[in-house]
Amino acid sequence: MELRDVGTAPPAFRRAATRISLLLAAEALRGLPSVPTTVTTPLGPASGQVVRTDVVVVPVLRAGLSMLDAVLQLVPTARVGHIGLQRDEATAVASKYYSKLPPHIERSHVLMIDPMLATGGSSAVAIDLVKAAGARSIAMVCIISAPEGVATLQARHPDVAVYTPVVDRELNAKKFIVPGLGDFGDRLYGTI
Repeated sequence: MELRDVGTAPPAFRRAATRISLLLAAEALRGLPSVPTTVTTPLGPASGQVVRTDVVVVPVLRAGLSMLDAVLQLVPTARVGHIGLQRDEATAVASKYYSKLPPHIERSHVLMIDPMLATGGSSAVAIDLVKAAGARSIAMVCIISAPEGVATLQARHPDVAVYTPVVDRELNAKKFIVPGLGDFGDRLYGTI
């Protein structure tokens, strides 16, 4: 509820975004293949598991950056790409202004991170870009979603799993999620 509360200041908003992102990333990554490993502790050997798959994390700029540190806490070896999309507020159509992806992502599991899944247009375009770069294994992680956005992704990219803890009621006339939490990036960076 802290993320949704209009009175939450940017520092508390950032902390809450990181906490929920950590939980969502753990859920989205839990099915990745792992291999057994053993490390030596000061008192003897200890066995465990490590992720076997190369992971590439791709935040959709700018709000997606709020989720990046949480994912890297779980998978510090992950490579990071960035996709910059700007949504036209009048039409809600996304246009690309930046894309930089690591090489050889066809052999990686790509975790797309964007806190808000409203119309699904930006997320679908971002997934188009990583697929064009060769990605085959992709998951999308969002903090709040609208039914319209989930439906768009399911229609355009049925092979991409969407991890979201909540699907809100609807989009309003301006294509904002209702009840939502407002503009995530503005609340995150204090640019309201």
